[in-house]
Amino acid sequence: MKRYAMVTGIRPGKLQEYTRLHAEVWPGVLEMIRRCNIRNYSIYTVRLPDGEDYLFSYFEYLGDDFDVDMRKMAEDAETQRWWAVCKPLLTSVVSLPPGEVWAPTKEVFHSD
Repeated sequence: MKRYAMVTGIRPGKLQEYTRLHAEVWPGVLEMIRRCNIRNYSIYTVRLPDGEDYLFSYFEYLGDDFDVDMRKMAEDAETQRWWAVCKPLLTSVVSLPPGEVWAPTKEVFHSD
């Protein structure tokens, strides 16, 4: 199992909409997450002193080939529709390739 964590910003005034969407994630999207060997997926929000809202995600990957599974997810039509609804609510916190909004993080500590 490998742990992944990412961070992104949320556009001003869009946190409530993002939260509402994730209270009722489409069943096909949840199924694709499972089919792509992702478990224990969580998204958290934090408002920093600068007044901006940020999202932090964490999940565990149980598969053998992360890149293959992520391509499978990206090719799924329902997941693409879900991303088309969610991505416009987000804003990257660092420079990323076009179309990307979630910045990967580097683990610096872990304890079981």
